[in-house]
Amino acid sequence: MSSSSSLKTVRQLQVASPVPADIDIANSVEPFHISEIAKDLNLSPKHYDLYGKYKAKLLLSVIDELKGSGDGNYVVVGGITPTPLGEGKSTTTVGLCQALGAFQDKKVVTCLRQPSQGPTFGIKGGAAGGGYSQVIPMDEFNLHLTGDIHAITAANNLLAAAIDTRIFHEATQSDKALMNRLCPPNKEGKRSFNDIMFRRLTKLGISKTSPEDLTPEEVKKFARLDIDPDSITWRRVMDINDRFLRKITIGQGPDEKGMVRETAFDISVASEIMAVLALTTSLADMRERLGKMVIGNSKAGDPVTADDLGVGGALTVLMKDAINPTLMQTLEGTPVLVHAGPFANIAHGNSSIVADKIALKLVGPGGFVVTEAGFGADIGTEKFMNIKCRYSGLTPQCAIIVATIRALKMHGGGPDVVVGKPLNNAYVTENVALVEAGCINLAKHISNTKAYGVNVVVAVNKFSTDSEAELNAVRNSALAAGAYDAVICTHHAHGGKGAVDLGIAVQRACENVTQPLKFLYPLDFSIKEKIEAIARSYGASGVEYSEQAEKQIEMYSKQGFSGLPICMAKTQYSFSHNASEKGAPTGFVLPIRDVRASIGAGFIYPLVGTMSTMPGLPTRPCFYDIDLDTTTGRVIGNGGSKNFYRGRLNNFFIEEIYYKPFFS
Repeated sequence: MSSSSSLKTVRQLQVASPVPADIDIANSVEPFHISEIAKDLNLSPKHYDLYGKYKAKLLLSVIDELKGSGDGNYVVVGGITPTPLGEGKSTTTVGLCQALGAFQDKKVVTCLRQPSQGPTFGIKGGAAGGGYSQVIPMDEFNLHLTGDIHAITAANNLLAAAIDTRIFHEATQSDKALMNRLCPPNKEGKRSFNDIMFRRLTKLGISKTSPEDLTPEEVKKFARLDIDPDSITWRRVMDINDRFLRKITIGQGPDEKGMVRETAFDISVASEIMAVLALTTSLADMRERLGKMVIGNSKAGDPVTADDLGVGGALTVLMKDAINPTLMQTLEGTPVLVHAGPFANIAHGNSSIVADKIALKLVGPGGFVVTEAGFGADIGTEKFMNIKCRYSGLTPQCAIIVATIRALKMHGGGPDVVVGKPLNNAYVTENVALVEAGCINLAKHISNTKAYGVNVVVAVNKFSTDSEAELNAVRNSALAAGAYDAVICTHHAHGGKGAVDLGIAVQRACENVTQPLKFLYPLDFSIKEKIEAIARSYGASGVEYSEQAEKQIEMYSKQGFSGLPICMAKTQYSFSHNASEKGAPTGFVLPIRDVRASIGAGFIYPLVGTMSTMPGLPTRPCFYDIDLDTTTGRVIGNGGSKNFYRGRLNNFFIEEIYYKPFFS
């Protein structure tokens, strides 16, 4: 097996003007059988498992077979600080790959996150791109896909059940009874430890190999986790927006003997298991990460892990197929790997390391792998560099910053942009001065991103109301701020053809990298030093820690977790903690309300402000617009301004980011 030659299954689109609704475009194209897409990547049936006609799971053996071959060019797509409507990063990612593959004869793979069903049925709608730059079939992309999120939900809830069950049984049994049930005698009457128990014994510093050899004190240490219910951070999850699960009481049944506690549900993509999936590098690595996940502390203050509960192996079994990325295609027949979908606030908001590694080998030297980082570059690209690239060992050559005239006008002092309300006249008429004033936000993102040692290309998503003078102002400002290039793009309206210039600029940027990858901070910095390094990149003059944050930092440092990278959870609508501060604010003090950790995934996440990890449904959710043609079996939607398929209104995207209400 070798890296692929140029793509053969490309499709030339027949574009219409005005651009039809996303669903109409998606339904107008018959996807290639996924085996044809796989063949373009030099993959044979032994390298993948089919999931219907248009999806396949790529097996990790591909990495092993291509171990000795070179990698392609690695490109990450970020953006300026967005409006609540979004600026089209996913669409740009797909459009660029269509340009590289269908028009420039380059080997290319798009790597995207899997969307949650929460926003699909809620406000935001799907996440397959838009216009003539989409992943298809979009209904399969936006719904069950190949079941990865369902596997995460099952694994997460198994661990949640194990926690409460262990507390219950420890409260009702003696040390000896617990030990006898954990290590029951075999037919010969002998007791033994199973494999996972040796992990806990090693952690406790107990070298004995037989349960009968343990002293009463060692039996107590081994058998009794003594979990502090108030310290439990692990919650149950489901992949649906349901505001009434934000606070619940469990244990009210008569058989639970009064062991009642308050907890909550999160949406499935907020589970640490999703972040583990995104950051794992192999099946063995995933097993270790799942086992190391900390669910809370003992009453003595020691961290309690999934392996302490004996469930790490079972979690891995539930996740064994989910670790394989899903192969799909764009409208123009270029390959896409969809894998993992972690939050971009309490997690790092990037698709999986595994998918990127496979893709880089498949395209080979001279090819391109393009992946998207969630939210603006201050959050998504920062976490891509400092978390994802640390764990993957991969080095990007180019970083794209997506911008729109609309967002730049907002940062220049324009009126508020509100989802569901018509845009103010300032956004649909020429105002070069407003655009130039807003370019301070773009310049800050360029400066921050260049500091990692990559070449920065600005992609300006052109809307029909943008004037040439405004577009030229953005290009000139971007180049003055140090961008390698700045390109006007029309891929939403024209597909890959509208991003050819972007493809050329990205190719040149990748060929002319002169610096190594640089991280924002070393891992041996203290937790506070790392937080403050990130805060300075935002423009903060200092950091203020609450009493709770101070307490958590001290605890994590004492427990030996201070060497982990930082995953800052803050609003995506400003460089600062205040969403209303546009442009590039400076001199503010960043408040850290709390500090939490995803130890298995491998990061500490400070909380800047208050957030919810379970969205709610609006008055009119997207599910109103979703139905099934019972004759053809095809999923249908009405193509309106708010629906499953991310509609359009007056040539600007209606794309309410479902994280929006998470911060206050």
